[in-house]
Amino acid sequence: MVNTVRVGLIGTGKMGKPMTENLLKAGFPVVVHSRSPEPVRELVKAGAIDGGSIKGVAEAADVILTSLPDPAGVRAVYLSDDGLVAHARQGQVYADTSTIDPGLSRELAEKFAEKGVGFLDAPVSGGVAGAEAASLTVMIGGEAETLETARPVLEAIGQNLNLVGPAGSGTVAKLANQLLVGINMAAVAEALVLGVKAGADPGKMYEVLSTSFGSSRMLDRGVPMIVDRDFGGGTPVDLLRKDLGLIEDLAAQLGVPLATGAEARKVFDRAHDANLGADDMTAIVQPLENAAGVEVRSRC
Repeated sequence: MVNTVRVGLIGTGKMGKPMTENLLKAGFPVVVHSRSPEPVRELVKAGAIDGGSIKGVAEAADVILTSLPDPAGVRAVYLSDDGLVAHARQGQVYADTSTIDPGLSRELAEKFAEKGVGFLDAPVSGGVAGAEAASLTVMIGGEAETLETARPVLEAIGQNLNLVGPAGSGTVAKLANQLLVGINMAAVAEALVLGVKAGADPGKMYEVLSTSFGSSRMLDRGVPMIVDRDFGGGTPVDLLRKDLGLIEDLAAQLGVPLATGAEARKVFDRAHDANLGADDMTAIVQPLENAAGVEVRSRC
């Protein structure tokens, strides 16, 4: 199948690269750009076009997605003198899949609206596995008409498209999700360390917990990785740590206390300070293990 909508994608990292591959599989012509040249070279071999610059992508595409690591990167790509807003034209739609703060998402929507251009804040959940499988959940803030224009493109990367509300609403939903992820991951790590220190087998614990009220997706994802000492997964400690910082900033602005979230942030801070920031978020268990003098490892 060949799609006539020209798609641009800026940011070909752990999420952006598999998203691009799925867009190509869906038959879209895709123009890409990234600070890192190697993923771009690999995607060109797979059929993508190297846009060469932010301007090159903006001029070549109808629907442009961005997948960037932090608010500073998003601000630079969109709002610099040679950024996406500067080169946007009527009829285009831009969708940012990054996790940033809702204030920045609303600012981008306002800037594009001034030029008659559609914008969606469209952060995603599902991690690298979800990006590879095109099964991401997409949390969308913006206008319904804008979403309908971008829908075929977003459906090529995700199975669950959810229009949450006006601009910024998708980002708010993503931060709420990340708050739950951070708290749950910290709780999983603590529960495992406590149980093993007390003499329990982690595999048996998981059998029980996975069918009890303590079950969660973070339990299902985390336990196998921890007991196998596989910390090379796709969601780094520092990525969640960044998100928890954004959540704390938003809560402070709104006057919302985050007692549990603040404690989860400390667990991620300890892992970062232990030089585990690039490892999968399950690595937050290691400082807890060191403090307890125990290791959560499979006994098989």
